[in-house]
Amino acid sequence: MRRRFSGRREVAIGLGVYAVYLTVRHLVVNEEGRRKAARNAARIVALERRLGIHVEPELQALLLPRRRAVAVLNVAYATLNVGLTVGWLMRLYRRQDPEFHRLRRAAALATLGAQPVFLLFPTAPPRTLDHFVDTIADVSGVDLDKGLIARLYDPIAAMPSIHITYAVVTAAGIAQTSRSPFARALAPVYPGGGVRCLRDREPLRARRGRGRGARPRRPQARPRARVDRRASVPGASACRAPAARR
Repeated sequence: MRRRFSGRREVAIGLGVYAVYLTVRHLVVNEEGRRKAARNAARIVALERRLGIHVEPELQALLLPRRRAVAVLNVAYATLNVGLTVGWLMRLYRRQDPEFHRLRRAAALATLGAQPVFLLFPTAPPRTLDHFVDTIADVSGVDLDKGLIARLYDPIAAMPSIHITYAVVTAAGIAQTSRSPFARALAPVYPGGGVRCLRDREPLRARRGRGRGARPRRPQARPRARVDRRASVPGASACRAPAARR
């Protein structure tokens, strides 16, 4: 059964998910919430140090001298997270791709599923910690904690990472639905290769038609008959040859 495409429904779903996100933001972004978020961030760092996996400061130190590269990464961080995810979903909607509803549902559920954690366990982002450099402010000159931009997102929702979630969902969608072999090949690079298992889940999707109104076809199973080369009866039907031997 082909899913119906409704612009009004999609707008309602998008605004509804964003409204839930902003509601959680309104409940936690206050003085008490910021103090709790700072404590939770410190607890996560302490756990990473005990496990020996707190390597982010060293990685950041390697990149800081390359300010142009950091500036490019900052732009990608600020724009691709939502822009590429929403943009690709809009592209799939315009061409009425049958995969649109599955990918839109994945993005919406990922956003909604993170809200209880954002509410109960607010976490400050690494850029606010003393041993990190806020490259968005230091290199790009943008303050994410002031002005209009600070009202559009939750600044103490670092765990779980919506950036990584959107990256995996979007890269999986591009790998499975893009008509460009080049885009499909580059898609796993976006979330650092974490999409490979999702891309390989249904390898036949890459060979399906992606045109408007294209529907997946179910292969019809046909019995495969084996020809008995030892049959000596003239005119014997190959379909009646025994197929027990393999």
